[in-house]
Amino acid sequence: MTFNSLGLTDSLLQAVQTTGYTIPTPIQERVIPEILNGKDVMAAAQTGTGKTAGFTLPLLQLLGGRKQTHDRQIRALVLTPTRELAAQIKDSIGTYGLNERLRHGVVFGGVNINPQKQKLRRGLDILVATPGRLLDLYQQHSVKFDEVEVLILDEADRMLDMGFIRDIRRILALLPKRRQNLMFSATFSNEIRKLAKTICHNPVEIDVSPRNSTVKLISQKMYRIDKPRKVDLLSSLLRSNADQTLVFSRTKHGANNLVKKLSRDNISAAAIHGNKSQAQRTKALDAFKQNKVQVLVATDIAARGIDIDQLATVINFDLPHVPEDYVHRIGRTGRAGLSGVAISLVTNEDKKQLRDIERLIKNSIPVADIAEFDLPARTQIFEESAGRSDSKHSSQEERQPANKENMRRRRKPNTNVTKQKSSGKPWKPSKSHAA
Repeated sequence: MTFNSLGLTDSLLQAVQTTGYTIPTPIQERVIPEILNGKDVMAAAQTGTGKTAGFTLPLLQLLGGRKQTHDRQIRALVLTPTRELAAQIKDSIGTYGLNERLRHGVVFGGVNINPQKQKLRRGLDILVATPGRLLDLYQQHSVKFDEVEVLILDEADRMLDMGFIRDIRRILALLPKRRQNLMFSATFSNEIRKLAKTICHNPVEIDVSPRNSTVKLISQKMYRIDKPRKVDLLSSLLRSNADQTLVFSRTKHGANNLVKKLSRDNISAAAIHGNKSQAQRTKALDAFKQNKVQVLVATDIAARGIDIDQLATVINFDLPHVPEDYVHRIGRTGRAGLSGVAISLVTNEDKKQLRDIERLIKNSIPVADIAEFDLPARTQIFEESAGRSDSKHSSQEERQPANKENMRRRRKPNTNVTKQKSSGKPWKPSKSHAA
């Protein structure tokens, strides 16, 4: 199947052609006709499947050639969980809507609100927004929802994870009842289905991304290593491979520390997470896209919406607590038919997370040989079996004689002091002490 068979207009097909894409992805093939038919859609699709173009193209066609917006009114609303994803969708609308006479804009927090107010003053055909900033604008009477025809909720699962459900419900209460609703999520969890019932009307359910699927072109492997030497291994991995690499950290503090340690090893790196300002996040992402830094260290939430073409390698410095996040992470590589590599650094403390991930993907992640790297001698490699504890014991036993000798030296009493104290008499300095 080609884009020509999906019912898109010639102007949109020309825009698609300029991007170099000729064959629609499975999600695009299935959602575009349904959206063009005016149906509500509930689609499960993971990162890198082409879902953004899947709703952008038909949305542009639905709105094209219709009435113009009035002051502060919008015709289509796209809600996203993160600033990065909002900016990415806005760029996609600009790319595919190059030949369409539609006004579009994006609003999110972390930047000056006044230019966003100015943009909304004349009204927009399409507004991409994060929930918090949208409600701020509404409370300041800068946006109206009376003319909304289409609502799109992108990455609905992440919306729930980030605690946006209350904001979403407030926004829903402000929208017209008669509208087309499109929901996109990585998975169809019970929480997502419950939310869909309050938004969609008899939606067409499309699932091209089963929960246990990972991109087939991604080569997955893991290295087993003790926690204190993870940074040494990460540096060795990055030195042995000049490709740009996205590294996942579990925490914001951990991401900052990694950048500092990698920089000390002369590896250019930048961090992106929720505590960074919008300007800092944009600067870091642009530097990575422009090959000015080799490594981008990110948290799961900050990475949502990051769209990087031809990313060859993803490294999980920390395994995620939520197994589905592993699939989201490694889905950053292996896009557009290209191969990719996903590497995980696994410690003995990660046993539960690893077990949950392998259960989800229904496969065992191969263990790579760490011996090829020249790591400091203190690095302790542990095995998956019970032999891990045996090797730990032997390591302790080898150190035991020296440790006991040191303890004896530290504990060896001053006989003069001990005797005097035991007799209850005050201590008097000896001649040597008095000298």
